[in-house]
Amino acid sequence: MSIDSLNWKILKSLQHNARQSNAEIGRQIGISSPAVSERIRKMEDAGIIQGYHAFVSPFEAGYQLKAIITLRAFMGMLKPFLEKVKTYDEVLNCYRITGNENIVMEVVLKNQKHLESFIDQLIVYGETKTQIVLSHVVKYNEVRPIK
Repeated sequence: MSIDSLNWKILKSLQHNARQSNAEIGRQIGISSPAVSERIRKMEDAGIIQGYHAFVSPFEAGYQLKAIITLRAFMGMLKPFLEKVKTYDEVLNCYRITGNENIVMEVVLKNQKHLESFIDQLIVYGETKTQIVLSHVVKYNEVRPIK
């Protein structure tokens, strides 16, 4: 499915506020509510829109640390790790990457002791490097049209 200019306007509007009504989106971009609904349904069916989420502040929810952890898997341990990582509550995002490391994870932790315990669980799979996140510079940026 190609994304025309109206679909990009709908996507921009949804990425800004996914809770607004289709009628409100239609008013913003100049089409009817049913037309917005149909376009959204088609983009959902095509996998362009993959879901709607609430963004939760880990710090307001009680976590004191956010960290980026990279893992360089030991020989034969990458596949087992790829299954295990799905079970960790601490992991917000996990990517398989190119380069010296195989994995990069964004994690939230209660405190420094929790970080130590979590790293202890990871080191059976490979060598880790940890960076503590100090602040967000870009947060939940929208996907924009390709130029």
